[in-house]
Amino acid sequence: MAPIMQVESFRVFRDLVETKSFSRSASLNGITQSAVSQQLRSIETRLRVPLLERTSKQFALTREGQLLYEASREIIAHYQRFQHQLEEMRNIISGNIRLVAVPSVGIHELPPYIREFLKTFPQVKIQVDYRRSNEVYESVTDGDADVGFVAFPSPRKGLKVETFKKDTLHIIAAPGHPLMKRGAVALSDLGQFKMVSLAPETPTRQGLDKILAARGLRFQPKMEFDNVETLKNAVEIDAGVAFLPKSVVAKELASGSLVVLAHAGPPILRPLGVVSRASRVVSPAVKRFLKAFKGGKTTVPSGGPENLPE
Repeated sequence: MAPIMQVESFRVFRDLVETKSFSRSASLNGITQSAVSQQLRSIETRLRVPLLERTSKQFALTREGQLLYEASREIIAHYQRFQHQLEEMRNIISGNIRLVAVPSVGIHELPPYIREFLKTFPQVKIQVDYRRSNEVYESVTDGDADVGFVAFPSPRKGLKVETFKKDTLHIIAAPGHPLMKRGAVALSDLGQFKMVSLAPETPTRQGLDKILAARGLRFQPKMEFDNVETLKNAVEIDAGVAFLPKSVVAKELASGSLVVLAHAGPPILRPLGVVSRASRVVSPAVKRFLKAFKGGKTTVPSGGPENLPE
């Protein structure tokens, strides 16, 4: 009879399969890459079956490996559920919550939620990392983050993606812009003036282009940027007007270094989304954070890192 395997071995193997990377599995479990290889060999020796079919650059699961992977997922899920139930029975809300967000959401939307949550659960530690939108989805998928936050969320396989808020994109300009002399600006009039925007590959730019196209409009920005902070700075030096949410420019509007230009027609809404793993058991701390977040109050602007990509 094969010796009993440790829970950690099941976790390492599960992460190896899901990340398709020895180095990523090692990082997630706080061990070396060689230790992952050693554990894999040890499991194969114990079970007396090959688990992977190796090539020069990648690997595929054998039938036995697929069976062990499915069992590993169930075992880890049951073990985590047991741990979390114990914590809830003891009314223990502690541990780490790893958040990942695009800068415009992480810098300007999350801080008030985090502050309120930590007042209630001071034993919890929250880490926030800033990434591009596609990297937010990847971080949650790979298990590097518990929860992600993006603008213009889109469905992804294996992920639970929910819209938690819709904010309004306003036309932002430097003081003294000619359009300030008009009342409600017609969006079609913007084509007569310089415009700056986020880069075409960003979800916010793509979403904005679709909204404008539905209204029969298409603009050619003079300059494009990969994050809202540098875009905001460009508007401040009068490089052009831009569509930005008020939360991003709240300080500049208060100081008078930027102004909002009212426009005719319906508002342009930017949905914000929260991303989590659909299949993973979450800790009581993460569960409470998501509950508090979805039932939380409106956000206020806050400072944060600059010049990070969206």
